[in-house]
Amino acid sequence: QLQASGGGLVQFGGSLTLSCTASGSIFSVKTMGWYRQAPGKQRELVTTITYGGTTDATDSVKGRFTISRNNANNTVWLQMNSLKPEDTGVYHCYAYVYTSWYISREYWGQGTQVTVSS
Repeated sequence: QLQASGGGLVQFGGSLTLSCTASGSIFSVKTMGWYRQAPGKQRELVTTITYGGTTDATDSVKGRFTISRNNANNTVWLQMNSLKPEDTGVYHCYAYVYTSWYISREYWGQGTQVTVSS
C-alpha cells in the first residue's frame, strides 16, 4: 500500500512537499511518482522517478518541481516550488511494485489535496 502525506493550502509562489511510502510485500519498487487531477479534468502525470534515479516530468512543472526517492525505505518526495493556481488538484502517489521476481502491479495512494490560491 501507499501512504502519502503533505499537501494543503498555499499562496501563489509558495512551496509544498509531498511524501509517499510504499509498504507491504515488496521485492522492489521500479517506478514511483505523482499524478494529479484537477477539478473537471482527467488525471495527468506530474513526475516519476525510477529505481535508478531517472526522472520524467510534464513540461509545466519542469524547473519548479523536484522528485527524489529513497530506495532503502521505498519513499518518494515531491518538492514543489513556485506554485501556481493551475497546480491545484488532488495529487496521487503511484508505484510500480515487484512483489517477487516475476509478479508486479501498480499501486495508487489515496490522494492528497494541493490548493494554490492566487
